[in-house]
Amino acid sequence: MSGRDLFCEPRRIRHGAALTLVFASVLVAGAATGSFDDAARRPASPEQAVPAGHREAVTEAAARAMADGKSPMEAAERAVSRSGDRWSAVYSRGEYQEFEEALDGEYTGVGLSARRERDGRIRVTRVQPGSPAAVAGIRTGDRLRSVDGTDVDGRPVTEVVSLLRGDADDASAGTRVRLGLQRGTRAWSEVVRRARLSTDSVTVRRLARDITMIKVAAFTKGSGDLVRHAVDAAPKRAGIVLDLRGNSGGLVTEAVTAASAFLDGGLVATYDVDGEEQALHADPGGDTTRPLVALVDGGTMSAAELLTGALQDRGRAVVVGTRTFGKGSVQMPSRLPDGSVAELTVGHYRTPSGRGVDGRGITPDLEAGDEALERAETVLSGLGDAS
Repeated sequence: MSGRDLFCEPRRIRHGAALTLVFASVLVAGAATGSFDDAARRPASPEQAVPAGHREAVTEAAARAMADGKSPMEAAERAVSRSGDRWSAVYSRGEYQEFEEALDGEYTGVGLSARRERDGRIRVTRVQPGSPAAVAGIRTGDRLRSVDGTDVDGRPVTEVVSLLRGDADDASAGTRVRLGLQRGTRAWSEVVRRARLSTDSVTVRRLARDITMIKVAAFTKGSGDLVRHAVDAAPKRAGIVLDLRGNSGGLVTEAVTAASAFLDGGLVATYDVDGEEQALHADPGGDTTRPLVALVDGGTMSAAELLTGALQDRGRAVVVGTRTFGKGSVQMPSRLPDGSVAELTVGHYRTPSGRGVDGRGITPDLEAGDEALERAETVLSGLGDAS
């Protein structure tokens, strides 16, 4: 495996998304912003077979198009569409670069996280401190009504994020975007300038009874080590809540590093590439005794599911929440003649016990919705008493 292995989910707005032996699940915007509409994205059937000759057909179509003076990227997109593989996708050169930057923990945007509510309205769920949105006075709970005149009600969050970030090929720091907002009965518009921002992929806070809560929003570069440092700094013998809710994936190497914080070596997952099985192992020396609860939901995807499955199968954590997304396919990149990149499915990964995740997700040990954190604290209290 290369050093930039990752999970990604195809972008649904323009061309798609994914990267360097990839197990799929985040888009560049998702790494920095918010929720996905999970129900609409669950694969139709578990571990759908990879189309025979899939990679060859796509790359050959791109080469023929180039020879004929046509767009290799458009030809590749048509070939991907015909294949029926819903997880393969094609990146433009700019989108690919943007995706790499996001996985390095950086992105160009305004600093908003958002979710779509049941009535289709888009609600701001977080404003990154120091970001253009924060400077403009936008607050958590504000309603986002429009972006550059486009009504966002009812749109998938991923599409709203794409509008906020602008076209991947020409949006840059300093470009302007007009936001239509509402707070209570007050409606107004705000013009903000996009900026280069860093993602806060790992945040740590202390709960009651010295419980440490480690929230991992995405597995960007360095996030695995941040998890390990947070575990090392936590009060001895006190419990840990590993919050993977809404974690749409990222670099698989970082997920394995995070697993190493809680495991003393051993198997994390297996995966296949064109029928050949490979294995991922944790590093030795992790904390194997501290009480641990992992929080998950329908937005827990790919690399986050790999980590969850490893902790659950190996009896290291009690998993609390709702069933995870179910994204366990493996993609590999093929660079096309015009510099665009096709990310094409080559196989699937499995948990240490051999469970397939794709199309199934991971069922938690304890089902819980809005009360998941409270249930986690109760579980940790019981585990602490038993230890």
